[in-house]
Amino acid sequence: MATAKPPVHPLRTSANILLAGVFGPFAQDDQYGSRKNNPMELYHNQVTRLQGGFSLRMFHRTFGLLMIQANIEAPCTVLDFPSRKDFIREIQSHEYDIVGIGSILTNVGKVKEMCDLVRRYRPEATIVIGGHIAAREDLHRVIDADYIVPGDGIRWFRQFLGQDEKAAIRHPMVLSGFGGRMMGIDLPHRKGHTAAILIPSVGCPVGCNFCSTSAFFGGKGNHVNFFETGEELFSVMCQMEEKLSVRSFFVLDENFLLHRRRALRLLKLMEEHGKSWSLDVFSSARVIESYSMEQLVRFGVTWVWMGLEGEESAYQKLSGVDTRKLVKTLQSHGIRVLGSSIIGLEDHRPEDMDRIISYAIAHDTDFHQFMLYTPNPGTPLYRKHSEEGSILSEQELPLADRHGQYRFSHHHNHIKDGREEGILLDAFQKDFEVNGPSLYRLIRTMLNGWQRYHDHPDKSVRDRYAWDTAPLRTAYTGAVWTMKKWYWQNDDMKHKIDDLLQDLYRAYGWKTRLLSPVIGSYALACLIREERRLKKGYACEPSSFVNKNAAGLALKKTRCLRIDVAIPETSTASSSL
Repeated sequence: MATAKPPVHPLRTSANILLAGVFGPFAQDDQYGSRKNNPMELYHNQVTRLQGGFSLRMFHRTFGLLMIQANIEAPCTVLDFPSRKDFIREIQSHEYDIVGIGSILTNVGKVKEMCDLVRRYRPEATIVIGGHIAAREDLHRVIDADYIVPGDGIRWFRQFLGQDEKAAIRHPMVLSGFGGRMMGIDLPHRKGHTAAILIPSVGCPVGCNFCSTSAFFGGKGNHVNFFETGEELFSVMCQMEEKLSVRSFFVLDENFLLHRRRALRLLKLMEEHGKSWSLDVFSSARVIESYSMEQLVRFGVTWVWMGLEGEESAYQKLSGVDTRKLVKTLQSHGIRVLGSSIIGLEDHRPEDMDRIISYAIAHDTDFHQFMLYTPNPGTPLYRKHSEEGSILSEQELPLADRHGQYRFSHHHNHIKDGREEGILLDAFQKDFEVNGPSLYRLIRTMLNGWQRYHDHPDKSVRDRYAWDTAPLRTAYTGAVWTMKKWYWQNDDMKHKIDDLLQDLYRAYGWKTRLLSPVIGSYALACLIREERRLKKGYACEPSSFVNKNAAGLALKKTRCLRIDVAIPETSTASSSL
């Protein structure tokens, strides 16, 4: 049953809790809803999908579960990316009183199976379901669960355990990604190399009609702030800097810069304390344009994920903004841009798609996400299509295939007979052919930033660009050398890449020129090997994780899967500037 405010569990904070993500494998077709065309890798799934060996391969932890774990006092284990056997072993081996499962809608088959397994092996346990799957109105008829929790899981669990639901939020200290790979080379695992994840807020008050995240946390005009002030955020970031040895933060907030007062206060504190941090942010075009370029540079914004949607889209967040000009301006200051475009807006017609795709790729963003226009449960777009009776039945399209990279989940007025997948793939392919590998574009933008700001009068800005662009001197120039060799039969792309290579040589001198063929030759061999593996059907799967909080470790230690030490938590209540 869905409930906004649950009764308090009889064991309160003595209850032993398991929070689990759905079981793998993920990048293959199976009976539980895994799909080969819907891997667990965000970038390879939706952004660099057709870039072959140049595609960015990376996994991300289930941050929602880690946030809940950090904010409850009961013993809690997080089981991330288990196999089905791992999940069974975990619930058989430990006396869990509560089993929470987080999932998106496409994995309903796996959630159903996990609920059934809990009933079989741990029948006395309370089952709680959360994540975007909870937006499905009839979910209680499909799965056997005690509670279905849409929205803020932290508040719900605190209420369920009898804790103070309004207590200060503690932030888990965890890195933003793992298992990074590109051109057949594993990305460095050096301490401080990967950004920390930072979650200031969830939801987005802009409230686009298709946005599941906005709808999930209250819809248009609403959001949930975990940290209200710049002081709170600064305190959390300082602790992350110390304990994770990081200088960069991936800010997982739908529209971080929209909260202007908090953002500008954070900027002031960063400047007062000489912090040369870098921030990767999500932002709408109108919001990012409302800041001066000087503010963004001082803030350390080095990456922006921005919705472009479509040339004729009527979203307010794009009103009056020349997005192509904005992208080029950001890139000229070294700010990398991931643009996101929608395929299949309501007025899109097959005969117009070449023009629509050409408009999107003309932005020449460093990375480009293409997604099908998808009415997900809970969103205004879903309600509209439900009222019109145009949502496809599960017989017409199984839930496992409603992930935005295959088929529309509704009857489109103009694009029919499954043509959308071909159009989507055409968008990815044309972006890759016209603009080249995203790695090439990213390096080009990074060099723009270094050339512009390496001698900036502000030491914090100079330091940031020095460490952020350090790979340009060696590994990245070697990668550009490799790309030039790879495109030896493509004159247009070869010349563009050679121009960048010569710019790098001029910027960094003879040492870089000497090292590039050495590094590049190795990278070329790795790339050739990777392309062969991919042609044979190689797919990446994430590693499994078991994390226990301090109370969980005190209760009992386990050797099941891989044990990490308790993820440290930050609390603004106990920190001082």
